[in-house]
Amino acid sequence: EYLVESGGGLVQPGGSLRLSCAASGFIFSNFGMSWLRQAPGKGLEWVSGISDDSSRTYYTSSMKGRVAISRDNAEKMLYLQMSDLKPEDTAVYYCAAGGPIRAEGRLLSGHEYNVRGQGTQVTVSS
Repeated sequence: EYLVESGGGLVQPGGSLRLSCAASGFIFSNFGMSWLRQAPGKGLEWVSGISDDSSRTYYTSSMKGRVAISRDNAEKMLYLQMSDLKPEDTAVYYCAAGGPIRAEGRLLSGHEYNVRGQGTQVTVSS
């Protein structure tokens, strides 16, 4: 069971990034998927979640309107399109399978999810 994130990088405030997550080793279409992030010196934070059939999507209030989650079950891919990025969005972003797809305000350890990737760094700075 593997998840591999890509697409992070350095971007100026106001910029955009599209994160991707490739899944393998499990039946991707059976699982709700989430994006999590961890900023320097802070805990793990839930960012967004999507149901197994894409019928439900959820976003953290701090990024709502600036982020869109999507998935392609045929390709076993998860995406996070981020726009109008702010310095406070700087973090390592992880994709995660299983677990809660709506977890705003919850203190997360990461063990809530069946699988989590290694993460991709997003740095928002001028």
